[in-house]
Amino acid sequence: MFQHKTTKVIFFLGVAVSIFVGGMFFGMARGVAQTVLNEGGEVDIAKVIELYSKTRSSEVSFDQYWEVWDKIHTNFITQPVDDVELFYGSIEGLVNGLGDPYSIYFSPKKATEFATDLSGKFGGIGAEIGLRDKEVTVIAPLKDSPAEKAGLKSGDKILTIDGVDTHTLSLEEAISNIRGDQGTEVLLGVTSNGFETLREVKVVREVINVSSIDWTMKEKNIVYIRISYFNENTWNEFDTAVKEILLKAPAGIILDMRNNPGGYLDASVKVAAEWVKRGTIVSERFNDGKEDTYDANLGKHRFTGIPTVVLIDEGTASGSEIVAGALQDYGVATILGQTTFGKGSVQEFEILPDGSALKLTIAEWFTPQGRQINEIGIEPDQKIEKMFTQIEGTDGTREEDFIDNGLNKALEILEN
Repeated sequence: MFQHKTTKVIFFLGVAVSIFVGGMFFGMARGVAQTVLNEGGEVDIAKVIELYSKTRSSEVSFDQYWEVWDKIHTNFITQPVDDVELFYGSIEGLVNGLGDPYSIYFSPKKATEFATDLSGKFGGIGAEIGLRDKEVTVIAPLKDSPAEKAGLKSGDKILTIDGVDTHTLSLEEAISNIRGDQGTEVLLGVTSNGFETLREVKVVREVINVSSIDWTMKEKNIVYIRISYFNENTWNEFDTAVKEILLKAPAGIILDMRNNPGGYLDASVKVAAEWVKRGTIVSERFNDGKEDTYDANLGKHRFTGIPTVVLIDEGTASGSEIVAGALQDYGVATILGQTTFGKGSVQEFEILPDGSALKLTIAEWFTPQGRQINEIGIEPDQKIEKMFTQIEGTDGTREEDFIDNGLNKALEILEN
């Protein structure tokens, strides 16, 4: 009798568990079906992928990489597959996964092109290109470059390159597509403030020889110095200019770094140190808390004590932001103009054994007072809303057709 009751209890427990488990799986199946089926009762692939993404492990299995590699070699329509291209493409994708537009892997050919750019002589339109709000953006056209002559301005968004939507391209691909042989044309779809101002700009590519330093004497013995770029020649050109300028015994200096997209760090530090006798010019902070500092002892301090105004705008970026930030923090210059671009991250460029290269963001820049430059920029001491005003009755095709409000204000500050 006891055994019979026990068996009965176990039987009912088994039935109950079966009903519960069956109901649970039925509910799960129904829930999954509702999750992955569309209104027509068909499987929605997008919903399946979304379901997988919610349940996937945070751990990475490299078996999947080789599984995809093998599937490409087995099933891809065009065989044989080029393993070298697959290899370089996979590394490019790896670095792109960081989501940092300034971290880039270069195949050997692209690495050579990039190194040529840094040398100060390169083919293209003569404009620094970057990303702002995930849009391919003109940081700054170089002075007298094809880009400047075609009317490109700092802040212009490039939406298409020869008809190709830039949203489908990485930053490096966009830059590569803009480059080309000397004398060839590139057609850019450009806007300054939205689709309503979208226009096509045709630019003839040239070999760009960047002269980074230009200076002239203004009224009342005020010297105007224009630094357009910080490349490998900048310091030598600047050093020569300083020697010539000092012979004029200048009463004041206007340092124009508008539309200066930056470049070499050491050149920026040395230039800033012409106004700063001692102390940190800029510091680099790494992800492990380590900090490197670059001091004024790298420069010659020949402009210390000379009243100075620095002109900046939204095209002022990178190394030129270092100079502006340092002179502002030490109070040795009045910073005049508009908030700078905010490109204050440090990239390490390493050439790999096969001739390819990796440009990787490894640190961020901070001013002497510890202000972050990256994505923030340098705020001017005095703001100028409109840097240039077109003279009435002119067509705006020449430099003489515009009043330089920034330069005039700088002269006013120094003359008073």
